Amino acid sequence: MGASHDDLEGMRRALEASGRYRVLERYRRPERYHPDPDDGRELHVGLYVDVETTGLSAAQDRIIELGLVAFEFDGEGRIYRLLEELSAFEDPGRPLPDEIVRLTGITDAMVAGQRLPEAEVEGWLQRAHLVIAHNAGFDRPFLERRLPGFAGRAWACSANDVPWRHEGFEGRKLEYLAMKQGFVYDGHRAGSDCLAGVHLLSLPLPSGRRTLDALLERARRTGGRLYAVDSPFDSKDLLKARGYNWNGKVWYRDLPTDQLRSEAEWLRQQVYPSPRELPVFPLSAFVRYSERIPALPDDSVRWL
Repeated sequence: MGASHDDLEGMRRALEASGRYRVLERYRRPERYHPDPDDGRELHVGLYVDVETTGLSAAQDRIIELGLVAFEFDGEGRIYRLLEELSAFEDPGRPLPDEIVRLTGITDAMVAGQRLPEAEVEGWLQRAHLVIAHNAGFDRPFLERRLPGFAGRAWACSANDVPWRHEGFEGRKLEYLAMKQGFVYDGHRAGSDCLAGVHLLSLPLPSGRRTLDALLERARRTGGRLYAVDSPFDSKDLLKARGYNWNGKVWYRDLPTDQLRSEAEWLRQQVYPSPRELPVFPLSAFVRYSERIPALPDDSVRWL
């Protein structure tokens, strides 16, 4: 006869009280995270998504598995319950690379003849207030190319929109964050990664703040991508140290709205030899992490 839950909890407390051990719990799907609100507050539907693909390029590679977990949450970042789960394969029309098979355990036989349930996914998208992925800059371009309905939704990233480093975490990989927050799960499959991602968002940060609340705050921010167009070559180290990124064509930096003007002024004083206007592409949760942000300024930018 196995040990009861109370017995196991007693063992865990004793081990951790010794100061010599830290016990990690294996993820178990909870019946509910929080009781339904009794104050009439509005609940929203979130979709946590994850894709497994044939490679890293959304333009050249294909989705082979989609995981999706729908859940209820409120505006204060409190998660109430899990709703539906979806895990579906898709045949990419070509043999899977050996490294993808080793990493994911997905084989050619598993995806042969399979296709994502487009109508079912679209039904959940119509209800969704927010789509979340861990590294949304990877998942969003793949999903928008395959299922265009994802382009019309607000997105957030549980890797980049939570202040993990400020909270004392040294990395942002999902498995690492899960272990630091006290649980383990079977990773590298889309469905299990989604369940772990929602669970991670349900747990408090070391500061005591709700993790989902911190993510929502950043997702709601508006801002812009400031392009350092035609910056002198010898300014690259200065720009990099300042937090600019190089996309192969131009240095850029994404900033909240209230920091854009002061940053443009810094560029004019530190980088450019003569006064000039600088282009900014407006950012919000509806375009952030998508391929619709232009690599170079176009007619959609405004000027500072």
